[in-house]
Amino acid sequence: MKLSKAQYGEIAQFLAQAPPTRQSLGRLKGRFPGQSQSTLLSIFSQEYQKQIKRKHAKHHTPEVTDAYYQRYLNGVSKNAASPVLLELANEVDFAPSLMARIVLERFLQEQDGLTPSKTLINSMLRDPSQIPDGVLANQVYQCTVNDYCYGPLVDCIKHAIGHEHEVLLQEMLLDKNISFLTVEGHIIHWIESKASFGDESSHQAYLHDQFWSYWNRFGPGLVIYWYGFIEELDCHRNRGILLKDSFPTDIVTL
Repeated sequence: MKLSKAQYGEIAQFLAQAPPTRQSLGRLKGRFPGQSQSTLLSIFSQEYQKQIKRKHAKHHTPEVTDAYYQRYLNGVSKNAASPVLLELANEVDFAPSLMARIVLERFLQEQDGLTPSKTLINSMLRDPSQIPDGVLANQVYQCTVNDYCYGPLVDCIKHAIGHEHEVLLQEMLLDKNISFLTVEGHIIHWIESKASFGDESSHQAYLHDQFWSYWNRFGPGLVIYWYGFIEELDCHRNRGILLKDSFPTDIVTL
């Protein structure tokens, strides 16, 4: 599904005022009923990640992390079963999984007197049963399963969706016995599959990190954004990079 830059801006503006909750997704669908659920979900995730990146530094100063850890300790001392970390993350408008990471890191520092490695923290976030404190393990788990845009659960889902679309693309190419093809009058030597919505910032990053490198090595190619893209971004066709939101049907094999 292609969106104009103005349509995308309207959705992004709506999301800037909405918290990252399941209820917000429902309101988003109600506000833009003409857009597909998968496209809106992809935009929702990308816009929220942009917001978190802009606010990331302020949540990681020593004073702030100390305050978060103390609030966690005070909260669980009163009611260990209460979702203290999740409620704290929602209160300060921060991703629950990232809040869990901050508190887990502080906990491990107090336990060992050393800064824990990222490998250890990532392992414990993926499997909270490894955390040597039952209350904190439960708090981290609650954050992980209630975070719709960050964390190991979301990473696993994104990886699975990306792999699914790559397999789908491979099956389509094999079915048509395609090595080289033309699409809408353009010769294509490579196809890149993106199981996401193509917004301006992500597309520019992909151009810089991937697409122009492919173009330099292999020549013109096609990018499929399976969940749609801003149509104004499809502006490099004359230079050899086409954008589509589905596998092309108007194919001429060479």
